[in-house]
Amino acid sequence: ADGAADDDDDDEPAPADAPPPAPEEMKPWFDYDALLHEKGVYVDGAPLHGPETATTIRVRDGETITTDGPFAETKEVIGGYYIIDCDDLDQANHFAALCPAAHYGSMEVRPVMDMSELPSPE
Repeated sequence: ADGAADDDDDDEPAPADAPPPAPEEMKPWFDYDALLHEKGVYVDGAPLHGPETATTIRVRDGETITTDGPFAETKEVIGGYYIIDCDDLDQANHFAALCPAAHYGSMEVRPVMDMSELPSPE
């Protein structure tokens, strides 16, 4: 989901310090989750903590480099994920459009790669 940052709002709490959402803010998410289960497409899903909690790992020339913070500075934030099992891309796009985040951010729909299609290392 997109999160547009306003550089002039220094009084706003940092995401990690923000109060938990009110129950009425969570209702659309619980309804969406219930719909995915009811339609039999739900596989997995979870919200993610904010990017300020991220740790980025890189290995260069055999050395592991650990950096506190997200991979890249961006105003777009991945707020969570759903894995749904759909018949085709049209059905996946349909359910993505029903997600509450689609109303204020954006949804990215991608198929899960079938590892059996990759060449064997043997």
